[in-house]
Amino acid sequence: MEVAISAVTSELVSRFISFLMNKYQSHSHTQLEEENLVEKLQHLLIRARTVIEEADRRCISSSGMLTQLKMLTEAMYRGHHVLDAFNFQQLLDSGTIDEVSDSSSVSYLSFPFKRPRRTEFRGKGRSIHLELHGALRSLEIVVANMAEFVVLLGGCERMSRRPYDAYLYTDHFMFGRHVEKQHLLSFLLQHDPPGDSPAVLPIIGGVAVGKKTLVAHACDNETVRSHFASILHLNGDSLLRIIEHGRTMSGSRFLVVVEFVSDVDEEDWTKFYSFVKRMGKGSRVIIISKLQRLARFGTVKPIYLSNLSYEEFWYLFKTLTFGSADPSEHPQLGRIAEEFAKIFQPGGSLVTTNAFADVLRRNLDVQFWLCVLGKTRRVIQKNLSEHGVYPYLLFEQGHPVDITDFALHPSAAVRIANCTDTGNRLTNNIPMKKETVTLGELLVNPNNRPKGEFSLLSWESRIPPYTRFEHFVASSVQNLPESANLSGRKKRRVPI
Repeated sequence: MEVAISAVTSELVSRFISFLMNKYQSHSHTQLEEENLVEKLQHLLIRARTVIEEADRRCISSSGMLTQLKMLTEAMYRGHHVLDAFNFQQLLDSGTIDEVSDSSSVSYLSFPFKRPRRTEFRGKGRSIHLELHGALRSLEIVVANMAEFVVLLGGCERMSRRPYDAYLYTDHFMFGRHVEKQHLLSFLLQHDPPGDSPAVLPIIGGVAVGKKTLVAHACDNETVRSHFASILHLNGDSLLRIIEHGRTMSGSRFLVVVEFVSDVDEEDWTKFYSFVKRMGKGSRVIIISKLQRLARFGTVKPIYLSNLSYEEFWYLFKTLTFGSADPSEHPQLGRIAEEFAKIFQPGGSLVTTNAFADVLRRNLDVQFWLCVLGKTRRVIQKNLSEHGVYPYLLFEQGHPVDITDFALHPSAAVRIANCTDTGNRLTNNIPMKKETVTLGELLVNPNNRPKGEFSLLSWESRIPPYTRFEHFVASSVQNLPESANLSGRKKRRVPI
């Protein structure tokens, strides 16, 4: 009997040891496989970025090449996002960082994190492993088909660049929109057959997605500037003022950029375009608007600017938020940054993105970021409870947004009116003796909020067209003017 028990025990122990060894070997094999995948993906991302940077220095007119460029950029941003997600999951599995709570009711300073169950980790780990495979495979296919693209790229005209165009600081140059930039440059620089009327390109997109920034980037290009005698900027209200300068503009090549915030009368457009026809050969007209119906005036296919994909938006937000700091040295902040990206990406506002990224970059502290995240979520939740829609949709519909949680003013609701973008000089159609506070100052220290009404500067662009985005803030909705426009020149609503 003892011999039988000893034999059974020995067999069980042997099987258990074999099970542990197989499990360890399987885990080691999986870990080694993942390390190889990550290394390959990182190498391909470097190659992809090199090709994209070179493409940005060239003028590409081939639609086939632009399609390839679009596929490459999409695969690159997806690869970066999957790589970040994989690294986050590794840190979560090891307990280095904790998950950020997605509850809108918790106190972010007292209970900032939730710790997911290990079963959740295993499930997410398998999913991310598959995503890692998928991202690597997609990038491998695209890069493998890039040989012809790179050869053809060498034959494309190289555009002159000024020193600051090569800066690696994303908040100082036009980010992304690689294909759209090439479409626009090709439109501006292409040669017209004799007798053709000036071409008209509509650029249509939602609020604050970067329409004017895209045009300003192209207009600031030295090749474009030397191609035209002058670049004129108009808005819908001053559309016909250009006719007053008829004698001085006849026969010269001009670029006319017109921004519309509302539809234009057919008769006015006909008068305007009849005058433009008298300009020199090769003149161009660009229409900027959020109204799709204005695309009817185009003579070429419009450029439609939609929100950045989540992968591209995450890459932008992470770069803006950390600046020169290494995100790998701040893993918990990276996790919080992703929560901000999930909040801001659906609205698509690059103004909001830049404004919050600037505030967060100045203070790389976990508790501070959690505090700002908590306020942001509470502002969204309050407006959802009151109106049933997100703040950026309230702006699009012309309604004020409650930002009481940003200003810590519980005795009276603090509401922000439609945003106004202006140039370097402000003009009045409401009283301008209002104190101005930046969004960053308000988020860092709510006590900076002036008494009574004030102007809130949410963002001031560092690149052309150097736009200031200001809001009128009132202590009660009754004090909000019908049109809180701080500029008589331009008006645009911007979501926050």
